[in-house]
Amino acid sequence: MNIAREHFRQPLGRTPFHERMVALTTSEHWATWNGYKVPRIVDKLSIEYFAVRSGCAVMDLTPMEKYRIEGRDARAYLDRLVVRDLAKLRPGRVTYVAWCNDEGKLIDDGTLFQLDESRYRLCSQHHQLDWLLMSARGFDVGITVETHDVAALAVQGPTSYSVLSEAGIACLGDLKPFDVTRSDCAGIPLTVSRTGYTGDLGYELWMEPGDAEAVWDAIFAVRGRYDVHAMGLNALEMVRIEAGFVMPGFDFNTAEATVRNDHDRSPYEVGLGWVVNLDKGHFCGRKALAAEKARPPRRRLTKLVVDGNRPVGEAFVYAGRNGKQVGEVRCTTWSPILKANLALADIEFINGKLPEPLWARFDYQRELKWHTAWAECHAQSKPFYVPAHRSLTPPARY
Repeated sequence: MNIAREHFRQPLGRTPFHERMVALTTSEHWATWNGYKVPRIVDKLSIEYFAVRSGCAVMDLTPMEKYRIEGRDARAYLDRLVVRDLAKLRPGRVTYVAWCNDEGKLIDDGTLFQLDESRYRLCSQHHQLDWLLMSARGFDVGITVETHDVAALAVQGPTSYSVLSEAGIACLGDLKPFDVTRSDCAGIPLTVSRTGYTGDLGYELWMEPGDAEAVWDAIFAVRGRYDVHAMGLNALEMVRIEAGFVMPGFDFNTAEATVRNDHDRSPYEVGLGWVVNLDKGHFCGRKALAAEKARPPRRRLTKLVVDGNRPVGEAFVYAGRNGKQVGEVRCTTWSPILKANLALADIEFINGKLPEPLWARFDYQRELKWHTAWAECHAQSKPFYVPAHRSLTPPARY
């Protein structure tokens, strides 16, 4: 029997940047992302982390789910879909959005690009085609999956503007945060947005897959004049926690993937209440979210600075040492730039208020023996790390 496509020999897809990434990889620490093979660590985690915070880091974003949404009713459809008011969104701009089910529970979040008057691109963490198609009933709108048809590259860090300018990408000086424009690199057309998931100055490049390697080569050709490194998922996890960004499916259960009742979360419960606009008119989940906002909060995904220099990992959170358990740590990292132990924790409120003091109890193994340790936690509402250069327009040249 002849098998036309022996997919079992290569179960994971290869992005257009894969061969360039392989050439730089020394760790062989790979992971899967939306069916693609991507690096967790390219060379060394410390190098990749400090490339984001002190230089320029390049990451392959191709596996991100991407949908083209276009048609006469595209704007009305999107306004009905997401919880954010899109009144200020215009061609050449990007905005952060989230969408819920009828119970007001989060399905996913992402970025929404308005490319022209009736054409949009929605990027998300998880596969959303089924929900998007179901939500499109009654609207004159077309939805196309373009995940595999658009190669994407994140270029992030304080020198990202200098690196891209040196690589020949023009018109970046006037690009404000969440702006998007069309440009070219070495004669190759691409779309550039001033966006990112690192909390630092950065850009995302969108191009045809066949042009991917040439764009990569143009960026890395400036090495020697600038410090440029490829980055994997582990460094991204560190910097996104520093920036206070949430990760659906990791920091909270998404509605369509939750099996048990009360294990999914609303935007208010994961700290995304600022993106909900109840005054914009009807949208999916509005009634449930309005009812939730009218009552005292029951829980929040809370930013914590944890005493000590040991990341707590999987840990329970208590109202007082040896007090009542009120939550669990969802993600944690040691921040080299802040010299602090950071965490995001799902915490139950008591009488509508965050309980105090908060303590984390975590277990660790040393020489085959388990130990239990306690660390006091300090809640804060703002992102842990917000560099001043992130929003400068034009950015500083180095």
